[in-house]
Amino acid sequence: MPELLEVPDETVVRQDTGGRYIKRFSRAQRYLHAVLFTTFLGLAATGLPLRFSESIWARGLAGFVGGFGAILFVHKFCAIVLTGAFLVHLKDIFTRAFVHREKGVFWGNTSMVGNWKDVKDLIAHLKYFVGLGRKPHFERYAYWEKFDYWAVFWGMMVIGFSGYAMWFAPFFARFLPGWALNAVLVIHSEEGLLAILFIFSIHFVNTHLRPGSFPMDMVIFTGVESEHEFKHKRPLEFERMLSEGKLDARLGAKPQNWQLNFSRVIGFTAIAIGLILLILTLTAYFG
Repeated sequence: MPELLEVPDETVVRQDTGGRYIKRFSRAQRYLHAVLFTTFLGLAATGLPLRFSESIWARGLAGFVGGFGAILFVHKFCAIVLTGAFLVHLKDIFTRAFVHREKGVFWGNTSMVGNWKDVKDLIAHLKYFVGLGRKPHFERYAYWEKFDYWAVFWGMMVIGFSGYAMWFAPFFARFLPGWALNAVLVIHSEEGLLAILFIFSIHFVNTHLRPGSFPMDMVIFTGVESEHEFKHKRPLEFERMLSEGKLDARLGAKPQNWQLNFSRVIGFTAIAIGLILLILTLTAYFG
């Protein structure tokens, strides 16, 4: 079995040697992520003007698109599409786990469910940041990726339910007290603001702006990454795939130039919109 490659620091030397490429995400997963970040940007871009409706930029945007009613319409439309994508993802999880009996959906090396190794990796990473230890070796998903993943579930439960409770208030008023309907307004507003701040700061930095991925991690767009990058970023998964003889089954085609260029345009546009919304949020909130 080949020895694990040592990674001296957080910087991954990104090389295109013309070698092999490893599949990381399927086409369906990439499309679902595209729907997710597109609708989230739409919800953020329409929710913030509603949240800070007295701000100059919010009134200017409302006047440009035809009023706050138009903004609310787009907000609700994005909410419906995002809810549909979330339900599709849930169906995929339960189909894989209970119909196809796929192992590792809820536990193990390939699961998004946190485990004791994630705790140890977090502690080891903190020690590494201050020079008290070595960088931990990661499996298929690192602890921060799992945190990002479950943050979406939290948002869908809390922000989604409170949003639909406000939208269909007469229906929910049949079994919720009046104070609860007032509470969902506050919950939806503050949790939505928290989600925007998290995605446009923590998630963007962890995924795209950190050393080793800067200026952008292309794998969520192309679905593949070079073998060189794969075995540096996820040495435990690389070693496991080799030992199980499954690495060849994960081979994929090298991304074409038009795919990379298109992905860069989409990715940088999303990051730019996110950073602009983050700045507008901070200026409106503290102003």
